[in-house]
Amino acid sequence: MGGLFVVFEGGDGVGKSHQARWLAEWLRARGRDVVLTFEPGDTPAGRRIREIVLSPETGDLSPRAEALLYAADKAHHVYAVVAPALRRGAVVVSDRYVDSTLAYQGAGRVLDGGEVEWINRWATSGLRPDLTILMDLEPARGVGELTTRDRIEREGAEFHTRVREGFLALAARDPGRYLVIAARDPKEVNRERIRARVQLLLELSEGPGRLGS
Repeated sequence: MGGLFVVFEGGDGVGKSHQARWLAEWLRARGRDVVLTFEPGDTPAGRRIREIVLSPETGDLSPRAEALLYAADKAHHVYAVVAPALRRGAVVVSDRYVDSTLAYQGAGRVLDGGEVEWINRWATSGLRPDLTILMDLEPARGVGELTTRDRIEREGAEFHTRVREGFLALAARDPGRYLVIAARDPKEVNRERIRARVQLLLELSEGPGRLGS
């Protein structure tokens, strides 16, 4: 499959969406075909799933049911958005992907990590990002500072600590595919780190000098 798949991951309130939008704009300014997307909810079916998993009105939900709903969103998201864009050679920039389910439902909900991973790899046909940018931040400085919270964000400090540890464990397991950055470092510093890593990936796949600086 052609194209390039870049994913932003991390806990709530770390600034993923901001950096994902910046990267998409930077790439478009250099003539790239870019699809900026997110999970859960960037398809009509996904929006219905998002409402179920994130609305406080849903209340208590079986952790296994929650994990399966997120996997269903990912399956359709890859089918309808991500895979078609990659096949035509676009750069797909996604705010969340499989790692979020492994961290939130696996580590956060204390489900068997291997089982959660198998379900999600099957749901996404084994599609893995070329690069995962993990925005790392203590939960107290991220989700802890949000003034309004969805159903997942309302979970306690221990849950969000497990989530953070889950993300870091995934990055440590496969460091070549990850860029871990401190979310509260200056935005321009982090943008340069992201730009340099993404440009390197594009140069390796297409030859030097295609993007410029």
